[in-house]
Amino acid sequence: MAIVALVGTLDTKGTEYGRLRDHLHRHGIETILIDTGVIGEPLVRPDITHSDVARAAGDDLRHLREQDRGAAVTAMARGATAIALDLYAAGRLHGVLALGGSGGTSMATQVMRALPIGVPKLMVSSMASGNVAPYVGASDITMMYSVVDIAGVNRISAPLLANAADAMAGMAEGFARSPRAVRAEDLLADGRPLVAASMAGVTTPGVDAARERLTQLGYEVLVFHASGTGGRSLEALAGQGLFAGVLDLTLSELADDLVGGILTAGPDRLEAAGRAGVPQVVSLGALDMVKFGPLATLPRRFRDRMIRVHNPSITVVRTTAQECAELGRRITAKLRTATGPTAVLAPLRGLSTLGVLSGPYHDPRADAALVAELSAGLSDSDVEFRTFDTHINDPAFGRAAAERLHRMIDQQSVTTAATA
Repeated sequence: MAIVALVGTLDTKGTEYGRLRDHLHRHGIETILIDTGVIGEPLVRPDITHSDVARAAGDDLRHLREQDRGAAVTAMARGATAIALDLYAAGRLHGVLALGGSGGTSMATQVMRALPIGVPKLMVSSMASGNVAPYVGASDITMMYSVVDIAGVNRISAPLLANAADAMAGMAEGFARSPRAVRAEDLLADGRPLVAASMAGVTTPGVDAARERLTQLGYEVLVFHASGTGGRSLEALAGQGLFAGVLDLTLSELADDLVGGILTAGPDRLEAAGRAGVPQVVSLGALDMVKFGPLATLPRRFRDRMIRVHNPSITVVRTTAQECAELGRRITAKLRTATGPTAVLAPLRGLSTLGVLSGPYHDPRADAALVAELSAGLSDSDVEFRTFDTHINDPAFGRAAAERLHRMIDQQSVTTAATA
């Protein structure tokens, strides 16, 4: 029988959790109701009490009630996470379902992020129509917008709660029959080495050519969309040592971080592989653009720039020569600290489908500023720097990048074996 953990504040959301529990029971799903509420008494009887959760966090409920809300929420999330991991290790958890506002979402998604990729995770939240990156992180959480606040069962929330329970029942039953959690040890045990690659729509042809070549060479390639969340996922997994190499051909998230775009992966992008000593081949894909939301939301200071409406949700602005120079300096600083073999391959005839000779973002001066900073900054380092008289989406460039990474991985393997 499939078992679903329901994680939430039963002092405020007990009625709604009772509805979820009962609906799951009608599917034949066993439930474990975990109470993370601190202030009041639960409105529905839990299987694991708030006192149990506090103890799992190494604290006491009475003490937590005397703390400020932030400290109490942090402790209860830590306790619920420990309990969920224990249940999973014992084979008594096949999915996690939760609902809440900002606080409940923060606590429940912390629990979900701690579980392996592949374990079903569904968060029904009033926060789900906004920026969910802080909640999802690098995990596979499914976010479902609640439309109305989680405050009672009404004619809108009732069918949504039923949908959530139905969805979780199906996922949990499937997982119980055939567990498909993605564990680090399983990835490493597979015969094919893993390579991570970064890609955006405007660098797809080049990355596809590289991916196909790496596949021919015997690698399994995991492609991460340079959407902010994708870059964070790449960094998180690279830091865990899961990859034999990283083919980081698309760095647009760095431009968003510098200029203020909406698809930033944060200031630590392009650091995990180097810190872990993982071989990496880096290029400059999509650094000719910064991504913002719908055109109507574009900040006024960018209105006189080269603007392109990518789709109704994304507006793209061309980076300037000054911004490209600063990006070159930032990339240089990050890569100079790398502890593993690193190469930068710079295409001189365009950094995206928009930046080729006939494209609207063709700006040789801005691209040259980027390349010049990299060339100067890496000249006295161990980082290899090469230029190519082509654009980033030339299939030959993609294949060259793949083959360079392959040689680096081979060389590192030989060195490691010789010193073992």
